[in-house]
Amino acid sequence: MKIHQLTMIGILAGGVLLLSPEVSAEPDRFGQGGSVTVVGSDVTKPVDPENPEEVVDPGEGPSTEGKLRIDFVSTLNFGQARIDKDNRKFNAQAQQFTGETGPRGSYIQITDQRAGSNGWAIQVKQDFQFRNASIEKLADQELRGAVLSLDGAWANSSGSSEAPTVTRDTVELTAIGTTYELARANNGAGSGVWTVAFGASSTNSNQQATTLSPILDKAGLPVIDTLTGKPSYENSAISLFVPQSTKIHPVDYRTELTWIVSSAP
Repeated sequence: MKIHQLTMIGILAGGVLLLSPEVSAEPDRFGQGGSVTVVGSDVTKPVDPENPEEVVDPGEGPSTEGKLRIDFVSTLNFGQARIDKDNRKFNAQAQQFTGETGPRGSYIQITDQRAGSNGWAIQVKQDFQFRNASIEKLADQELRGAVLSLDGAWANSSGSSEAPTVTRDTVELTAIGTTYELARANNGAGSGVWTVAFGASSTNSNQQATTLSPILDKAGLPVIDTLTGKPSYENSAISLFVPQSTKIHPVDYRTELTWIVSSAP
C-alpha cells in the first residue's frame, strides 16, 4: 500500500510496518492514520486514548489481524518548519480527530482477545535514517545523527484487566534497525483494548502532564489542520533532533518505522 507522505522541513516519519504474532511471515506495509470498521470480533475501532470508552475517528490508518493485534498507530507528522541553524529540535504534530474530540498525544492501540492471555509487548524500530535520495550531494542525503525520541508514555483502557507497564524513560531511537520496547503486559494483564499514548492534552483527567500546545503562524494566529479544519497542535512528547553538524536541505525527508506487538514469553 502506498505510504502517506507528510512533511516537516520535509521531515517525515510516515512509513510504517506493523507486525503481530498472528500475521504472515511476510508482513504487509501500511500507511499511517486511522479508523477501522468492526467486523465480528476481529477488528476494533480506534478509541480516545484519554477517554477510552469513546470511539473516535482519526481517519484512515493501519491495523493487523488476529486475537492479539494492533488496531491503530498515529502518524508521526512533523509538519513544516523553517530551516534555522539554531532550531534543531522539532516536535511532532498532535493526533487529530474528526468530530468534537480534541487533539491528543500520538498513540498505538492494542486489542488482546486471547483466552488465557500470557501478556504481550510493544516494540518499535527505525528501519533507516531520515533521507532524501534526490539531494545531489550523496553525503547530504541522510540527516546523519538525527534522533527520534518518544516520551511521556502512559497506558489507558475502559476495561478492568491489569494494566501493562510502560517505559517511563525517554526512548531515543539512536540505533537504526534496533528494536526498543515501549510497553509490556505481564501474564494475565493487558486483556481487552488498551492504548499507549505519548503525551496528553490539558483536558486529560488521567493526571498526565500536558505536552500539547497550539501551533501559531508568524502573525500569532492558529495554524489550521487541513484534514480536520481544526487548530493544529504540536506534541513535545515526540521530537526529532538534528545535530548542528548535519546540513538540512528544504526537501522531504523520510524514514520507516516498524511497530511490533508480540506475545510475551
